[in-house]
Amino acid sequence: MPRKAKRTSATTTDEPKIRADALRPTLDLARQIYGQLSLGEIPRMRLPLRTKQNIAFQMREGVWRLGKTMGTRSARKLDGALMLLRTFYLVDFINEMARDNKTSTLRELYYISEGWQEGKFHSEDESNLLVEDLEVLCERLREDFRLHPEENGASVIGDLTIRERNRKGLVKKINCRDDVGDGGYALPSNVEKEKIEFVSSGAKFIVAIECGGMVDRLAENGFDERHRALLIHLKGQPARSTRRFLKRLNEELHLPVVVFTDGDPWSFRIFASVAYGAIKTAHISQYLATPSAEFLGVTASDIENYELPSDRLTDQDVRALQAELTDPRFSTADWRSEIDLMLKNGKKAEQQSLAKYGLNYVTDHYLPEKLTEMGVL
Repeated sequence: MPRKAKRTSATTTDEPKIRADALRPTLDLARQIYGQLSLGEIPRMRLPLRTKQNIAFQMREGVWRLGKTMGTRSARKLDGALMLLRTFYLVDFINEMARDNKTSTLRELYYISEGWQEGKFHSEDESNLLVEDLEVLCERLREDFRLHPEENGASVIGDLTIRERNRKGLVKKINCRDDVGDGGYALPSNVEKEKIEFVSSGAKFIVAIECGGMVDRLAENGFDERHRALLIHLKGQPARSTRRFLKRLNEELHLPVVVFTDGDPWSFRIFASVAYGAIKTAHISQYLATPSAEFLGVTASDIENYELPSDRLTDQDVRALQAELTDPRFSTADWRSEIDLMLKNGKKAEQQSLAKYGLNYVTDHYLPEKLTEMGVL
């Protein structure tokens, strides 16, 4: 049955408050280079190296972290000079956006650089990497710099009431179950406190779900209302805003997070990115990772115990599973046992395979059984 949409309340407030110190590090960086030039020195800046050799998994924290090895970016060589030039074109662009109350997508940034003469980027990968470098140097998120990707994050269904500030400065109060359509509340690219404030929630836990079809099944069957669950569609490998939103819910509302995916090596990595972060974003793992998140399924044991329809593992699947056996995020005895069993049986399965037993089976049996076993229900 379609969910009824209610009119959201809106009030006008002051302009959005970006964190007061968000841009200060970019200006400090510019002053540092200006000081070097004033003294007749070759401009340079130091930053942590973002190489595999300088990234380690911190067992105590349960996240990837950059190491202490530093590198120097200097204008002594042409490549270094060009990177410094691009860096300060980027710093100037970020501060210009702040003055004009604008934002930019990463794609727009790439095309904006066409006007930077010798400083223009040769590919979007190059501009994205420089934005990440600036995150490392300034210890800020790209959202603080008003930069965001083309795509937005997840969708949310459940009893969560938020206040969201829109582009016109209006603050709307929205319940993610009662005030939205069937698709739920769509997360914006910026989910920080100046954009989204949590008001209240009747939820007891969060189910982060890989596939949209499974989100629809749980919502249609009323799983969120019956078990006081907050359903979040990860949309495959989750966007940074999705992971950040999950972390905020977990820390600020103390909601346990369980991750429900397909049963294959790539879906296991979706869970790992939610719980522990990824090598690519090791410099901001403390903002994105939710180490207390638990994997709900589908596991190799589920494929056997529930006699689920399955597909054969491909050679690529096998190589991915073998790599996960050496990945510190999958180092526990339970994970190793499940990966070994999947390799032994040579089988993988999708979430939707639970429909073998009917459209209500996943919400009436599978999830309640698994969640009770985990101590969530």
